[in-house]
Amino acid sequence: MGNREDLLAGAKRCLIEKGYAATTARDVAAAAGTSLAAIGYHFRTTRALLDQALFEAMAEWGEELQRTLAVEVGPDAGPEERFEAAWTRIIESFARLRPLWAVQFELIGQMDRSPELREAFATANHQARLGLAEVFHRLDPVADESQALALGAFYQALLGGLAAQWLVDPDRAPSAADLTRALRTVTAEFAS
Repeated sequence: MGNREDLLAGAKRCLIEKGYAATTARDVAAAAGTSLAAIGYHFRTTRALLDQALFEAMAEWGEELQRTLAVEVGPDAGPEERFEAAWTRIIESFARLRPLWAVQFELIGQMDRSPELREAFATANHQARLGLAEVFHRLDPVADESQALALGAFYQALLGGLAAQWLVDPDRAPSAADLTRALRTVTAEFAS
């Protein structure tokens, strides 16, 4: 690896270990095994480096989550089984990818000061909504994008709320079975 790649790898480690706001140029240089000057040479500013590392980490995280959710339950699985299996895998990702989930919540507070960050998250949100509609409803997002976005927004709201609960208190956060029972109750009330 060259200095640029080492800096990105070091910045990703720092984001995971320290968070966005607490990471300094010295932290990144030490993690990367490079000089402080290398940050300026390759990225101009520490913030530009951290943003690039964050965008790459988010893309990697999105790919990991997509692979996690792509695992099929079985061809005969009904909607309830698919729902519970998908949430089980998402909840497992909270433990496995906790630092990346946590840094995303940290960055929500930074959005007003970084239009680039806001745009990156907005783009990621749009793609996530389409992907969630496809996972939970086997809905082709190209065939009916407005329906996919509406369904995906519902699941994204559920995902964000569940992630927040899990990050704060994983032992008392709802399980996939809890979510399934709650959804069954809500849909029964709507049907009556």
